[in-house]
Amino acid sequence: MKKIERGQKFITKNLELFRCNVCHEPYSEVQDTSLICPNQHRLDLNKKGSLVFLNHAVNTEYDDKMLAARRRVLTAGLFDGIITAVAANLPTTKQTVLDVGTGEGTPLARLLEQRAGLDTAIGFDISKAGINLATQLDTSAFFTVADLAQLPFNDDSFDSVVEFFSPSAYQEFNRVLKPGGKIVKVVPNTNYLHELREMLYPIDSPNHTYDNQKVVDRFISQYPDAEIQNITYQWEIPADLWIDLLHMTPLHWGARQEAQIAAEQTSLPFVTVDIQVLTTLKEGK
Repeated sequence: MKKIERGQKFITKNLELFRCNVCHEPYSEVQDTSLICPNQHRLDLNKKGSLVFLNHAVNTEYDDKMLAARRRVLTAGLFDGIITAVAANLPTTKQTVLDVGTGEGTPLARLLEQRAGLDTAIGFDISKAGINLATQLDTSAFFTVADLAQLPFNDDSFDSVVEFFSPSAYQEFNRVLKPGGKIVKVVPNTNYLHELREMLYPIDSPNHTYDNQKVVDRFISQYPDAEIQNITYQWEIPADLWIDLLHMTPLHWGARQEAQIAAEQTSLPFVTVDIQVLTTLKEGK
């Protein structure tokens, strides 16, 4: 089945999830490969079988090369322990899942695999390059280009919202999440990939260390009953993926060129994955 045919099948089956990015009315029908709202605004699937809800191009620092490196490293298993923790925090029943800032899509695809294809899932990102790469995955997930602050989904549409290291828009999450639905947010702890940080930045640099407490505090302020789970493990780095690992994260962006060159020539046997899984339920049933 062609990608656009797969996309058409998904939007036809799950029409109730989407709302018009112009007038915010729920889409009322699918005509061929287009979503149509009651006010006759039309949004077409592209050849990759995805929808682009942005009216303008957005430049991000996650370019094709960085995203490809990320795909290779995540396929090799860097996030597998994280994905297992997220899966364990989702209800065992079938879920309609929204993956926020899905990037190149591997974490969502692997999450669906761990849950044996039980769920209906949409991954979105503001990066068109990331979504284009995500559509190459062999997965049941549907991918869209969309803005976190203006989600193109109807109220009370999703059972679960998941985030792997992505920014949040809690007002929008609360809007699209069903009463009783769950948010599962992954944030890095101080020791997340600390070996790379310490290699790339001198000890007197503010980037030599990391503190994500403000993000955690904001989540708790929004959801005082939230639960926090700490996950830590070491990941053995495949020898042929060392350069990819260095370039798959924003860590290298601010590093001096000489530090980057030195790091590329000094591979490490493993890195530390140190994260918190924050979970909460939307009030209501």
